[in-house]
Amino acid sequence: MSFVSYIAQWRSVAKKVLDRTGKAVKFISGVHFTYYYLFSPGYGDSMLPTFTSGDVVLVEKISPRVGNLRHGDVVSLLSHLDPNKHLGKRIVAMEGDTVTYFDPLHADATKTVVVPKGHVWIEGDNTRESFDSRAFGPVPYGLINGKYFLRVWPLNSFGLVEKKRYFK
Repeated sequence: MSFVSYIAQWRSVAKKVLDRTGKAVKFISGVHFTYYYLFSPGYGDSMLPTFTSGDVVLVEKISPRVGNLRHGDVVSLLSHLDPNKHLGKRIVAMEGDTVTYFDPLHADATKTVVVPKGHVWIEGDNTRESFDSRAFGPVPYGLINGKYFLRVWPLNSFGLVEKKRYFK
């Protein structure tokens, strides 16, 4: 084998490796972009009866960035207590709204709060078991990272996430 053919063979191999590496980088970049900026899976464990254990939903990431969240939306947010933990809760009140709720420490007492600017009031649909704004108050809008919009599992429940209006 001549030196020239040897070099040509290595160029051919190098070109194939670079081509495949480029495709892999594009694929991984696309997955990263989709997961962090468009859609990601979410789980509905804390939102009984709306979601049950094992339900899988798609969480879209655009609405919080463009300010398109409303009363009744189920949102994904970072826990203010543990930034590695994600919560799924329903928006019950937006900034400026007044919320009256039963004090979790004194079941017979109620409290009234005006949601401050840049915050939302969130509650789980399972009000007796939910750890939500009734325990820790309004949460900053900046902690919201997505909106639940499509249940994909189980297949017999496939469809858009309903926007309940159980609040005042």
